[in-house]
Amino acid sequence: MSILTGEGGAIQPLHKGETVRVWDPAVRLFHWAVVTGCVLNLFILEEGKALHRYVGYTIAALVTLRIVWGFVGTRHARFADFVPRPSAVLAYGSALVRGREPRFVGHNPLGALMMLALMLLLALTAGSGFMMTLDAFWGVKWVKELHAVLANAILVLAGVHAFAAIVESVRHRENLVLAMVTGRKRADA
Repeated sequence: MSILTGEGGAIQPLHKGETVRVWDPAVRLFHWAVVTGCVLNLFILEEGKALHRYVGYTIAALVTLRIVWGFVGTRHARFADFVPRPSAVLAYGSALVRGREPRFVGHNPLGALMMLALMLLLALTAGSGFMMTLDAFWGVKWVKELHAVLANAILVLAGVHAFAAIVESVRHRENLVLAMVTGRKRADA
């Protein structure tokens, strides 16, 4: 048996195999709604059409809400819980290369950087998409090219993110995709 500090600081005994709530419904809804929106806009909806724009605006709104939730949300949703210091990123990366990376209940340092990078790319992509609807930037080549580069960068980073989640799931014997569905992860270290 080990102990875990729960929400509110209460000490709770844990038994092997117990799970704890990590990802709250707002975080899970954000994640899967953004995944759905990106799949729609990258692979299904026609660029520049109304539905493509509305999905982009929805993603922008979701990113805005997630930023707010990063300050007022539950423990593992808060930026203060997972935004890593450079030294933590380097230490985790070094341990990862040696195959000795520690397991994190919330985001590991590289996972946290990935999340921040994806949120930034989503915001910039939505912003460049919105710019293309303005008279000042209508038909401006560099704005359209920037939007395409940003969208492709999301696709690449999302692929790396999915691959890393699968690798970490295998290495730590924990289904991280399921955790993003249920919100729960194994509590024991």
